Amino acid sequence: MRHLIQVTGMTCGHCLNAVTKAIEVLDPAAQAVIDLGTGKVTIDSLLDPARFEEAIRAEGYVVNRIP
Repeated sequence: MRHLIQVTGMTCGHCLNAVTKAIEVLDPAAQAVIDLGTGKVTIDSLLDPARFEEAIRAEGYVVNRIP
């Protein structure tokens, strides 16, 4: 299942790594594409997207689900 999330505050490689790691810790098999320029994160996973949102927020970012 594909989840689209808008993440505010990502500006660099460190941010990219932090968000990627937050996703991979929850689901090592998840496929994530992160666009730093737009802040859009696309995650292919069977997990509930709320779990990813919570993990990314815990890293200090503002998260909104894209319908």
